[in-house]
Amino acid sequence: MTDVVGKLWGFCHTLRHDGIDYGDYIEQITYLLFLKMADERGIDLSRVEHRTARGKVEVTDCSWPALRAASGQALLDRHAEILRRLGEAPGVLGEIYAGSQQRFKSPLNLRKLIDLIDDVSWTRLGVDVKAAAYEGLLEKAAAEGKKGAGQYFTPRALIRSIVRCMRPDPRKKRGFTLCDPACGTGGFLVAAYEWLAAEANGALGRDVARRVKAEVFHGTELVARPRRLALMNLVLHGIEPKIALGDAIYDPPTGARFDVILTNPPFGTRGARQAPARDDFAIATSNKQLNFLQHVMTLLKPGGRAAVVLPDNCLFADQAGEVLRVLTEGCDLHTVLRLPRGTFTPYCPGVKANVVFFTKGAATEEVWIYDARTNVPSITKKGRPLSPAHFEEFERCYGDDPDGRARRDAGSSTEGRFRRFTRAEIEERGFKLDGLRWLREESLDDIDDLPEPEELATDAIQELEGAIAALSRVLVLLDGGAPRAAEE
Repeated sequence: MTDVVGKLWGFCHTLRHDGIDYGDYIEQITYLLFLKMADERGIDLSRVEHRTARGKVEVTDCSWPALRAASGQALLDRHAEILRRLGEAPGVLGEIYAGSQQRFKSPLNLRKLIDLIDDVSWTRLGVDVKAAAYEGLLEKAAAEGKKGAGQYFTPRALIRSIVRCMRPDPRKKRGFTLCDPACGTGGFLVAAYEWLAAEANGALGRDVARRVKAEVFHGTELVARPRRLALMNLVLHGIEPKIALGDAIYDPPTGARFDVILTNPPFGTRGARQAPARDDFAIATSNKQLNFLQHVMTLLKPGGRAAVVLPDNCLFADQAGEVLRVLTEGCDLHTVLRLPRGTFTPYCPGVKANVVFFTKGAATEEVWIYDARTNVPSITKKGRPLSPAHFEEFERCYGDDPDGRARRDAGSSTEGRFRRFTRAEIEERGFKLDGLRWLREESLDDIDDLPEPEELATDAIQELEGAIAALSRVLVLLDGGAPRAAEE
């Protein structure tokens, strides 16, 4: 995959002379990759129907062989027609190509990209290859400081570990639904389907297969390009997902409820607006991650379970304790996984994050925290990449009950990484989970093994932001007013 990304990125420089910027280039690649991979998987696009303004049904050959056979100006015309007709098609296909436009000016450049894509058997690399290529290109852009590099993605090793713990199995319940309200390119949804296929050895009953295809997978994504990739990836798995384009926090809630939610909400506060006007949010705040946590609580069915990736500042932010208090009153927050430093390398290596696991219904009586960070070398892109080995012991300690009810023992982890805390201990700390630490960071004693400067700077910024927010609230209260959400 690294070689393929390198070739695609190299050709991106060529296309800049054709007036195609990096963002448009990635989008044009995804259109072509889907056609090629659909052809490899035997998805027939040779007779795509669309309805004219007069109501007449017409048929167009939108297949990869039809595009590949054209040349010269006819190639540009055929490519433009295929994108237009696919965008007019009914169902998921129309959603994938909605608004798509042909950006190439030179038929020679389009021919070069088609030939480059045609030389690779993409499905042998894995159906999720488009997302990997997309993320690889974004990584390249991040390294060169290109616009758009603010997007980054949950590592596959972490996604698959979460899915193995959560066991999202639609075979056990009719009407079972799974959602990612910040789905990006669909990593959690794809991994959930792959886990199910492996558990069933590819043999799902007819009723289950029908439900899995059309009813189980749901999501929301704010940005059009990642959503397009999520739709493509799931269609290539034989799934027809329901993925809305919109703002999960600020758009009015639909009333849909789900059995399992797996999500990694966008990090950071940039672009945050005022507190959303949501009656279902007990705590008014402009903190995006805390709002996503409240949104997930709303989306879960009674007895539903969730795993949510949250940055450290969500465990100690000014209103974190208030939101977590509400969470622990209505849900069993049974497990927290403290992720290794550098988990989100190379996109944001200084960010420290956690995964919180909870089940809606009963109040929290105890929380088990697994520390996969202290005295663990920071993740790097090449020398120390994130791998399944980083989560093997955690998965064993978590147990085989997705609701966290398996018998647990603090002695089951090496170096005492797994520890139980009672609700009283959590309440003593104002429900701010960052204070629940027990391992000593030995590397801080070694000047040659200190954290990276970016990580130290990120820690300092987070602490200062938390202090400023708290002081702002104090000043407002001293003035006799109510704290404003925008300052929280």
